Amino acid sequence: MNPSDKRLAILVEDHPLDYAGFEGIIPEGQYGAGRVIIWDRGTYKLLGGNMESGKLEFLLNGKKLKGIYVLMRMKGKEKEWLLIKKRE
Repeated sequence: MNPSDKRLAILVEDHPLDYAGFEGIIPEGQYGAGRVIIWDRGTYKLLGGNMESGKLEFLLNGKKLKGIYVLMRMKGKEKEWLLIKKRE
């Protein structure tokens, strides 16, 4: 990912771990309707920040995404965040 790109991330409720491997289509009219794909898998390590401060910094070690990323809450928004890759 390019550090100058900012991507929208939206906070949603927790899902059961049983859903972690689900890929398929949720029918129209049901909550979360549409195609569900697993885009990446891996681990993360929290490096700093917390939800209350509106900033989280973490290390991703996925198959596709690797490196240090930051989630920053958008002003005036409770559930909308920007995902930004830090320059290394």
